[in-house]
Formats: sequence, structure tokens, C-alpha cells
Amino acid sequence: MDAVARRAIRGDGTTEAEWSRWPGLARLPAIAPKELVPAHARAVVVAPHPDDEVLSVGGLLAQLADCGRHVEVIAVTDGTASHRGSTEWPVERLARTRPRESLKALQCLGLAVEPIRLGLPDGGIKALRAVLAARLVSLLRPGDVVFTTWRQDGHPDHEATGEACALAAASTGARLAEVPVWGWHWSRPGDMRMPWSHAFRLPLNEDAVRRKRAAVNAFTSQLRRDASTGSGPVLRATTVQRAARPFEVIFL
Repeated sequence: MDAVARRAIRGDGTTEAEWSRWPGLARLPAIAPKELVPAHARAVVVAPHPDDEVLSVGGLLAQLADCGRHVEVIAVTDGTASHRGSTEWPVERLARTRPRESLKALQCLGLAVEPIRLGLPDGGIKALRAVLAARLVSLLRPGDVVFTTWRQDGHPDHEATGEACALAAASTGARLAEVPVWGWHWSRPGDMRMPWSHAFRLPLNEDAVRRKRAAVNAFTSQLRRDASTGSGPVLRATTVQRAARPFEVIFL
């Protein structure tokens, strides 16, 4: 079995109860929002799909809003491939709905931010990695802190977006911070495929946790069953439970 197959996203994945019982998470070194994003730096979140900005660093964004840091969000795709074969959620409806959900979610976090939408094809980022990197180079500045999905996250769009961000950050003098989203799904406590030696734990205060939960709930299209296909919600219960953690994990 190759490395990509071992990171396959199947079923409900590792439960949050399993993760919460693992003492390794509590042992990760703590880092504060102001350490991650120094004064006068921009936090630039590059999301492969609408909802990845919240699932990855929604709590951080809520706390950055509270301390007045400059936040930008770059939406790589509009998430139009989330419901393949659906008549309830055709591409045209998703193209209208998912960006609106993202905007509402950011408002829940306390951010009045209009994401920069690149309009690249959902499910096609791997083939356009160089194009994405070039677009990002034109948008980033030296000193930016770029938050994006981990380069080994298991979803092809997540991995390609992380790779493009790494290239763009190196080219522009920005700092790269990677966040696992689907990595929690296919890995298990203590799994050495996760780069624990580069992992930091960002504690979230109660208000940030509450606002992140509200932001996740803004993605209605991803939280409902699809009557036309019989498929369950795109965001599985395990994913939603992870988003309610009182911390986030970031790879630096």
C-alpha cells in the first residue's frame, strides 16, 4: 500500500474520544495567538474549500479578531464538488451557497472579512499547483503568516494547497503554518506519520470555542443529509466534534 492510500479518508475515522484519551496532545508545547502572528504581521488563511478556514484555525481567527490582528482569507475553490451526483445540491447552487456560508462563518468568528476568491476548480488543485503558487505569490507579503492545510493531510486539494503555499511562502518571505484537518481522521493517537516534533497546541478560550462552533454550524450545506443521493453529511460527526476542541494544533 502506498503512502497516499494509507492516508485515505474513509468512514467516520478516529473518534474524538480516542484522541482526547491520548496524553500526547496535552504534552504539546503551547503557543499563543500573539506569538503566532506578531504585531504588524498579517494572518493569511488559504482555504482549499469553504469551511477549511474554520475547521483548521477558526478558534485562532476568533482570538486574532479580539486582539486586532490583520486577517486575510484566500478561498482557493468555491467547494462545488462536495455533492457529486446530487440533484439537491447541483454545482450552480453550491457555487452560490458555499461562499455565503463562509462569509457568515467569518462573521460568527468576529471578522468583517471578504475572502479573496481564486475560483479554481474543486477537486483539481493538484494539476494547478503551480498556477495556485503563482497567484499566491502575487497576494503575499514578506512577514505574512500563512495558515493552510497540511501537505500530508490526505485530501488531494488540501495537500496541493499546502504545497503551493509552501512554495509561495518561501518565495515571498512569508512564514508557513500548516494545520491538519483530515489528518485527524485517518491517523491515530501517537501515529508517527503526523509530525509531532513540529506540532504546537494553541489553547482556545471559552468564547473562541463558542464562536468556532457557531461558525461550523454556518455550513448548512455540509451538515445535512442529501435526500437526492442518500448520502450523509459531508462534515461527519467526528469532524464536527473535533472542531469543538478547546485547542487547535499547528505544525510549524
